[in-house]
Amino acid sequence: MSDNVKLYRKIADSVAEAIEAGQYRIGDRLPTERELAEQFGVSRPTLREAMIALEMLGMIEARHGLGIYVTGNVRPVAPSAEIDFEIGAFELIEARRLFEGEAAALAATSITDAQIAELETLLQRMHEEEEIRGEDADREFHLTIAQATGNGAIIATIENLWDWRNRSPLARNILARARGMGLEPRIAEHRRVVDALKARDPAAARQAMRDHLERVIDHLLHATETEAVQRAQQETKARRSAIAKRVAI
Repeated sequence: MSDNVKLYRKIADSVAEAIEAGQYRIGDRLPTERELAEQFGVSRPTLREAMIALEMLGMIEARHGLGIYVTGNVRPVAPSAEIDFEIGAFELIEARRLFEGEAAALAATSITDAQIAELETLLQRMHEEEEIRGEDADREFHLTIAQATGNGAIIATIENLWDWRNRSPLARNILARARGMGLEPRIAEHRRVVDALKARDPAAARQAMRDHLERVIDHLLHATETEAVQRAQQETKARRSAIAKRVAI
């Protein structure tokens, strides 16, 4: 496999090939996420991204408290663009944590009072507006910090990372799951970033931004787990309803 294939995609392809080869059959339970992460030598976010990609293909299903089960043994025939889910949400946040942490540190050395005032306004918008518009304010907040660096390459890079949220099917899928679990702009974390920028403290600004985006990763992990919990609860409710109907006959 080419070295430029994304890591989560390599894992997804390896698991899919094992399923197609009959190593795991429909109805079989796969090793746990922890076991798979250790087997492939990757982090939980990368493994979770691979599993969600296979769920989107209809090959597996995560059942809370039971594990990951095979639901299909052949990947659907589709153009490569439809099978390659591009960049995932966890990958994006990890990249943003790297770039935006350093951008915040650089911005702390050059940010203007007008840009600080703009960040304060955006914080207020995130607090007051409904979810979708609040997300727009969140994006503007981070891009304002990028612009405060005065570096066109940094601005373009961070803007592109944000745009990938909508361009990548896998990122959209994961973020939609998280949004359903209440992923919102995290006001207190953004406030710490603004306070560090106000103090013109590069180290504090870098750490505040990195801490914020680390918590976003944690929330995505929790949200995708919680979705599995809710799905299991709904399935249990449906089974109980069916049993109750049979008993009533």
